[in-house]
Amino acid sequence: MKKIFSEGDTRAYRHQVAAADLAAFPNGLVHAVCSTFALARDMEWTSRLFVLEMCDDDEEGIGTHLSIDHKSPAFPGEEIIFTARIESQHNHELLCTLEASVGDRLIATGRTGQKILKRSKIGQLLKQP
Repeated sequence: MKKIFSEGDTRAYRHQVAAADLAAFPNGLVHAVCSTFALARDMEWTSRLFVLEMCDDDEEGIGTHLSIDHKSPAFPGEEIIFTARIESQHNHELLCTLEASVGDRLIATGRTGQKILKRSKIGQLLKQP
């Protein structure tokens, strides 16, 4: 694992809200706004941008934590900017705080955790019994 980042370093990801991001379940559309679970996906991706740079060739990241506080709606066609900030790095675990905004409007805050492990170790962990 490469130790190339410091606390406070940031990565950003931009995503335009599309129909697939809306709050819908098997019984239909609930609200025509970006869903909390779509925010979760993009928050995890934004923090993963660090992991992609940190991993050695025989390593991969695996999620350990995700929390979100959904504060405001984001509507179809709006661009959400996700910003991940390194909170801490300890051993092989990376913790990030996140914000999602549309312009000056805060959409959500959150926190992610990922561990960087050898691919062989992850393979062992993910074997079905």
